Amino acid sequence: MTTKLWGGRFGGTTDVLMRRFNDSITFDLRLWEADIRGSIAYASALAGAGVLTDQEAATLVAGLRAVQTEFAEGRFEVKPDDEDIHTAVERRLKEIVGEVAGKLHTGRSRNDQVATDLRLFALDAIRNVQHAIRDLQSALLAQAQAHINALMPGYTHLQRAQPITFAQWCLSHFWPFARDVERLEDCALRTAALPLGSGALAGNPFPLDREALARELGFAQITQNSLDGVSDRDFVAELLFCCAMVGVHLSRLAEDLIVYSTAEFGFVTFDDAYATGSSLMPQKKNPDAMELARGKAGRLIGNLVSLLTALKGLPMSYNKDLQEDKEPLFDSLDTLTLALPVIAGAVRTLKVNIERMRRALDPAMLATDVAEYLVRKGVPFREAHHLAGRAVAMAEAKGMGLNELTIGDWRLVSPHFDDDILAVFDFGRSVASRDVIGGTSPRAVRAQIRRAKRWLGQA
Repeated sequence: MTTKLWGGRFGGTTDVLMRRFNDSITFDLRLWEADIRGSIAYASALAGAGVLTDQEAATLVAGLRAVQTEFAEGRFEVKPDDEDIHTAVERRLKEIVGEVAGKLHTGRSRNDQVATDLRLFALDAIRNVQHAIRDLQSALLAQAQAHINALMPGYTHLQRAQPITFAQWCLSHFWPFARDVERLEDCALRTAALPLGSGALAGNPFPLDREALARELGFAQITQNSLDGVSDRDFVAELLFCCAMVGVHLSRLAEDLIVYSTAEFGFVTFDDAYATGSSLMPQKKNPDAMELARGKAGRLIGNLVSLLTALKGLPMSYNKDLQEDKEPLFDSLDTLTLALPVIAGAVRTLKVNIERMRRALDPAMLATDVAEYLVRKGVPFREAHHLAGRAVAMAEAKGMGLNELTIGDWRLVSPHFDDDILAVFDFGRSVASRDVIGGTSPRAVRAQIRRAKRWLGQA
């Protein structure tokens, strides 16, 4: 007799290639824990609804826990007719407890079962990704604390712009990851809606207490419409978007560090544990961890697009296209589960070359400070900006640094320049002047670090 949950209506056998095309056991097997958790709760709910006796429910729960132990200990054996995780668990349950196993599926469809499993899995995964992100944030925060006074060029358009500190740069990557954690928390709110009890699409014909079932499984709410309950994959798309954004933020961090680690910049050096070499060129030390993080951002974005494309034309309610929700989600979660600790380790062990960064500072980066000097003397900013630009052009024409212009040169540009203009050319002073909340001054950065610690719950 077939073990298929749907085999009664069919007389012939399924084509071998169709079996391979249809079956999902190769990837949804990882939902075993969520599937068994849901089934244990459902057995109790059926007893509460009077569908099962207390003894039947206890037998089913004991059998399910036995299957759970087999999975946990790596002893569960997948059989050829196990087309998905639900079939596999129910088949093994029947082998353990006998015919009473057939009562577990009463009123339940694989449609609401898999939707429940995936939500349970996603909620656990969200917590794990948040934890890994926080670890990376801690690594960035540690580097910031160690380099509050380490001056470096700040860039716009990848051109030297104004002096900042390495701590400020580290924190510039801390806060995007904070938004990722918050975004995941928000995603969890909508993921924590229980679809179990929706049946195949029309609801459950037995008097289940869905709200009690939700509480038992740790869901904050229940889905409000049975058709939507079995077909909604917004939470998967939202989680994939969150993963894609994490990937984008990892990629931006990686790009900075790839550039900063080049011989031309030399601002940072990667620990050997997070770099690789060349099979041909012995001198090479390649930032492969960062390049892989940058590359995998495309994969994470692609997984989001893949699911959205699958969802966009589906009629209500459940369609087998929805089986395509799992592999992109699993792949994105696996990618981040591996990438985040690697990038955190690379950041934590990063050597910062403070003197090399300082030597990269160019007096022309203080042209804005020159304009601000004039503003403090009452010159409107637009005019001050123009005059500072003329001074830059003069220095370039003379082939000298902006700080090498004489007082006579400065006064040719504007009579507003006095002898104290030369005091502007102090990178530390420039950085210290950016003292607003969020600015790059050491005082502002220390305050920002305190806020970051509070955000992480470290203060």
